[in-house]
Amino acid sequence: MKIWPLIKVLPVRTHFRFVRLSKYFASLSVVAVLGALYLALVPFKPPCGGITCGIDFKGGSVIELTTAPAVADPGKIRAALGSMHLGDIQVQGFGGPSQVMVRFQTPAGADASHTADAVKARIAQVTSPVKFTRADVVGPKVSGELLTSGVLALGGAILLMLLYIWFRFELQFGLGAVAALFHDVILTFGLIAIVPIEFNLQEVAAILTIIGYSMNDTVVVFDRFRENLRKYKRMPLNEVIDMSINEMLTRTIITSLTAVIALVALAVFGGPSLYGLSIIMLFGIVIGTYSSIYIAAPVIMLWGVKRSDEEAEPIIPPGVKRPARP
Repeated sequence: MKIWPLIKVLPVRTHFRFVRLSKYFASLSVVAVLGALYLALVPFKPPCGGITCGIDFKGGSVIELTTAPAVADPGKIRAALGSMHLGDIQVQGFGGPSQVMVRFQTPAGADASHTADAVKARIAQVTSPVKFTRADVVGPKVSGELLTSGVLALGGAILLMLLYIWFRFELQFGLGAVAALFHDVILTFGLIAIVPIEFNLQEVAAILTIIGYSMNDTVVVFDRFRENLRKYKRMPLNEVIDMSINEMLTRTIITSLTAVIALVALAVFGGPSLYGLSIIMLFGIVIGTYSSIYIAAPVIMLWGVKRSDEEAEPIIPPGVKRPARP
């Protein structure tokens, strides 16, 4: 008996009417974006509003230590640091049973380096043997600069994507792609506010990855859309959009599923330090696929495209005579 691969379950060609449902999903997306903005911005308090800022943007310290060969006791370390008035203290294991990560905020007016040294001394009093493997200190001034740099990186990436799509296709294609990117980024910030996940430079890297993935998926659909516009000059625009998305849907699902499998493994086995990044990227892949279908393409339909009467130029191999035009 011949056993077919599981991938054969997916049809080679689908015939969904995406454009017919676009106005309903567009309304849903508008509500979701407004809700995400509210969660991410309210209360309007610097530096991160409704999002939980990590030490990269709020200022503080991270200390990693090992108690090998003994097993670490995070509860004992947390209790020892409780009387130092360090704000929200996070003590968690990672990697192995003897490895511990300590996160804490530097008290207002205190020197971050001296506070980190005091924390190390207190931990050494209650835990033996102990070896400190990492100690990163981020002051408020540096954290403010990092937050500004992170926001500029996100804005610059979106602007460059707009210019790239404008150069490769047309302006309305770029506007559709940028609308999809803003949709993905804002909903991702809403997810960070809901979970909640500490927002730091690692999460900025995850969002930049989402922007790249979403743009790649959108460009693939746009490329097929432009090709079909040349082939079917008299076909209504909504039918061309549906055809283009259906032709690329199976490929998109397979690509997304491959990335999802890897990220699920990362979320389960990667430990606390990689959990936030993997969850954000998982969400970004799903929402990026959705936005390519129901945000980017419908924007083009609303804006319209220039449909030239000229046929696409055929690619003639070297040495082959170009056929005469009728």
